[in-house]
Amino acid sequence: MKTLTIDVVSDVVCPWCYVGKRRLERALALLAVQHPEVDPEVRWHTFQLNPDMAPEGIARVDYVSNKFGDEATAIYDRVAAVGKEVGIAFAFDKISRQPNTVVAHSLIAVSEPGLQQDAMVEAFFKAYFLEGKDLTEAAVLMDIAESAGMDRAVAEAHLQNSALHSQTIDSDKAAREMGITGVPFFIFNRQVGLSGAHEAETLLQGMVEAMNAATND
Repeated sequence: MKTLTIDVVSDVVCPWCYVGKRRLERALALLAVQHPEVDPEVRWHTFQLNPDMAPEGIARVDYVSNKFGDEATAIYDRVAAVGKEVGIAFAFDKISRQPNTVVAHSLIAVSEPGLQQDAMVEAFFKAYFLEGKDLTEAAVLMDIAESAGMDRAVAEAHLQNSALHSQTIDSDKAAREMGITGVPFFIFNRQVGLSGAHEAETLLQGMVEAMNAATND
């Protein structure tokens, strides 16, 4: 089997990252058909849309108003329309709080790359964008982690692990030092980078390009 590493830099409160995840899943399905000899490994990495957000977060209505002003409705209507195309029923009206995402990213970071980490990422996207869960609440974070297969006591320990949280903040800084300013950002075999929630066919093209580059090295 040929290996293909796919590093995804994203934030759990970024709706385009959720769209990007669905399009990546479609691209991987296409890859499996066209290149069955390839064994892809997807790894999720930290990016905070709001790295200076207070630990307790802020009211979602204030956040949206401050960031987008009068354009907010049009912006989120567009995201919701694209969401429907990929099977995501965004429920922005259910979100009451814009959170700091350090702890959420920490729980993703300690999850094993592959199915376990995918389950954790999906659980956070679902909880926030479909159910409007408050990601500033410890009990909510533990519920989400548990739903993704993590032992609740283990999740609670991660919630209180300041060293882990510092590593997560460092990961966010490292992404910015690489020049990443927006997410989702996809990196294939550490050679080909794509910024944005591209269509599945474009993501697949990036994968193939990266594999061909590795073959030619």
